[in-house]
Amino acid sequence: MSRFRSRYGASPLHLLLVLASLALAGYAGIRLLSGAEPWMVVLWFVGAALLHDLVLLPLYTLTDRAAQTLLGDRREPSTAGSGLRWINHLRVPVFLSGVLLLTYFPLILRRVDRFTADTTLPDDVFLGRWLLITAVLFAVSAVVLLFRIHHIHHTRPHTADGENTRTPRR
Repeated sequence: MSRFRSRYGASPLHLLLVLASLALAGYAGIRLLSGAEPWMVVLWFVGAALLHDLVLLPLYTLTDRAAQTLLGDRREPSTAGSGLRWINHLRVPVFLSGVLLLTYFPLILRRVDRFTADTTLPDDVFLGRWLLITAVLFAVSAVVLLFRIHHIHHTRPHTADGENTRTPRR
């Protein structure tokens, strides 16, 4: 096992998951190309890559840098040497909520006229559901952060005066 890990760089499970994801992507590509003009699919992928690289990546990089500048590297005093950065607990729910918004914005913003006629489902519930999912994502992230702070605080050895005996990691 260690020989495999040293040659491949990760566990066999990692390799299995990578191969499964490639197989799934290949299957999706075959299904996608069977029902559409191949040049339209290529155009969509190129457009998506350009939109991501030229618009979205600079936008969320700038937003993340601004958040880091405004909020600073604020760590809980009990976690200062642990490497626990609470800004990561903001990044994940913001990212997931943004992906959901980007994927379903026509439904969330009611920009699809024929949705109700085609599915007989109401079109006025998506904004509320997206907001609820976003709130749950932030709540779960906050609970995970509190659990991690609690775990770090209670697993590190302390002296009689309450000070931490370990030196902070750099």
